[in-house]
Amino acid sequence: MASSTSLAKRLLLGRPFRSDRLQHTLLPKRIALPVFASDALSSVAYAPDEILLTLSIAGAGAFAISPWITLAVAVVMITVVASYRQNVHAYPSGGGDYEVATVNLGPRAGLGVASALLVDYILTVAVSTSSGVAALGATWGLAKDNPVPFCVAGIVILTALNLRGLREAGTAFAIPTYAFIVVIVGVILTGLFREFIMGQDLRAPSADLVISAEHGNLTSFAFAYLLLRTFSSGCAALTGVEAISNGVPAFKPPKSKNAASTLLLLGVLAIVMLVGIVVLSRITHLQFVEDQTTQILAGPKGYDQKPVVAQLAETVFGNGSPLLYVVSAVTALILFLAANTAFNGFPVLGSILAQDRYLPRQLHTRGDRLAFSNGIIFLAAAAIVLVIAFQAETTRLIQLYIVGVFVSFTLSQGGMIRHWNRLLRTQRDPARRSRMKRSRAINAFGMGLTGAVLIVVLVTKFLLGAWIAIAAMLVIYVTMLGIHKHYTRVAQELQPTDERPVLPSRNHAVVLVSKVHMPTLRAVAYAQATRPDTLTAVTVNVDDKDTRAIQDEWERRQIPVPLTVVDSPYREISRPIIDFVKGIRRGSPRDVVTVFVPEYVVGRWWENLLHNQSALRIKGRLLFEPGVMVTSVPWQLRSSQDRDLERFDRGLSRAPQRGPRTRSADAEPPPSDDSEGAHA
Repeated sequence: MASSTSLAKRLLLGRPFRSDRLQHTLLPKRIALPVFASDALSSVAYAPDEILLTLSIAGAGAFAISPWITLAVAVVMITVVASYRQNVHAYPSGGGDYEVATVNLGPRAGLGVASALLVDYILTVAVSTSSGVAALGATWGLAKDNPVPFCVAGIVILTALNLRGLREAGTAFAIPTYAFIVVIVGVILTGLFREFIMGQDLRAPSADLVISAEHGNLTSFAFAYLLLRTFSSGCAALTGVEAISNGVPAFKPPKSKNAASTLLLLGVLAIVMLVGIVVLSRITHLQFVEDQTTQILAGPKGYDQKPVVAQLAETVFGNGSPLLYVVSAVTALILFLAANTAFNGFPVLGSILAQDRYLPRQLHTRGDRLAFSNGIIFLAAAAIVLVIAFQAETTRLIQLYIVGVFVSFTLSQGGMIRHWNRLLRTQRDPARRSRMKRSRAINAFGMGLTGAVLIVVLVTKFLLGAWIAIAAMLVIYVTMLGIHKHYTRVAQELQPTDERPVLPSRNHAVVLVSKVHMPTLRAVAYAQATRPDTLTAVTVNVDDKDTRAIQDEWERRQIPVPLTVVDSPYREISRPIIDFVKGIRRGSPRDVVTVFVPEYVVGRWWENLLHNQSALRIKGRLLFEPGVMVTSVPWQLRSSQDRDLERFDRGLSRAPQRGPRTRSADAEPPPSDDSEGAHA
């Protein structure tokens, strides 16, 4: 019978799936795109903001450079997509960058990639939800004034959806993702149509602002540094590209081909939308500053800066247009859903790392709905901590971002070069050798470019917060090494040997007595049934009056087991029992001692606080004693029996009635609560 907790779980997550249903949870390309690509697609909603606000440091004139920065980001995107298409064909098992680096560069390099990806997945959830709330705040002041609660609520909803299973989450996210693509492309095409076909002069709400540079008269070196920092901020558009290579096993067959096609479609859509937004922002003379309180010198009264996408929608569709609210709502929704990429990537990677004994084994197992539930919950909790710590400020969080992505990009491409070199040493077919050389050239160019971007990101973002991400990677790296060392040591310690286990010489049984009642009598009877070599009952003398009462009752009932009284002048219970057990084993180390502990089985959680505390402490101490076995002897209290009856009654009320039930007058009545059967 299901408890109230399990019923709530079923209501929230749905009915559990059998293990053989795993094949039915695989994704077609139309569902895989929103599941794995929502992060990379949604980044076009905040990457333009980061490009423009960084350029605003140099003043309004620097906005003219934004298309060229975007073009450089697009080149990196094309290179990374082309490189990862090689990865998904070569390593379709789902290990992604971690597997590529581990196989070709060694376990330490793979662990470095894994630590970088784990940090970046957590940051993906925090950044995506924070930017989603910022987009929602553009049209709803409540979200703007209370970003942290909205972010936490969004993460909780995403967690619940993903716990229901990958396919269900993908189906739920497909419509918003495709709606976002249609909306963004619609804004771009409508703006270009009105500007170039209809000849209208579109001007963004921020076009007439007078802004000042935070640092006037930048030197050539400082301006070059600013351009590099802008480029590194724009590279946030590449986050999430690696998720498809980690999720190849979730695709329907042919897995590698479908994953590569989805990756290509992702790259085309992301580049078109990113370039289109930045170009349209220049056409409409849109301005976006880092600090509007100090940088905006003159503008409309009560001007409140909105995100770039919201400004473009207002420019194209007009202030107050219903389409403006549609754009804001869909953008906010896709930014929330972008976190779903991490919810799919993090648990899979965590499961692989757990299988390799670098993370706790609990992350390897699937939950009721065939999702890696423990990984999903861990990711959500870590992201919530980040959101609260940084008060859901996207600009602060994004400085920690993308470092891990480009670490994994670079090491993965280096691993792929070694992969092709190894295959070329044994391959003799000219056509295959030609394809391998072409793939190696793509990966080599990708490694060089992503390595250069990584250096730029580290130089320009280190003091702005990237050092926090790097420190987190180091902590996770060292922790995973420690976990692996522990599992390896335990495995070696538990390895069976050729020697047969030595049987104990004798078994000494000890029954703990706190009072002469039914649980104690059951424990004594069970201990007798095990036929030990010696059997004694032990009580600790904390109060002389209570101890004499136990002795008198023991003699009155003529229990055929000797009762030993252990004095405790300092009123301790655990220590005298431990010393007594040690004393039995001290005479013969090959003997074992079995300690029988009577325990109550209660029906309500708060009753555990009132019972069994001494038993738990004693058992906890005895478990560390060699040669000591601990056996719990349960006694069900009435509250636990009533709980079982309630479950039984609920089960009957839900069971389908197949006809009237009758009982003959001479039928045997059911046992009452105080009968022996009720206690069994």
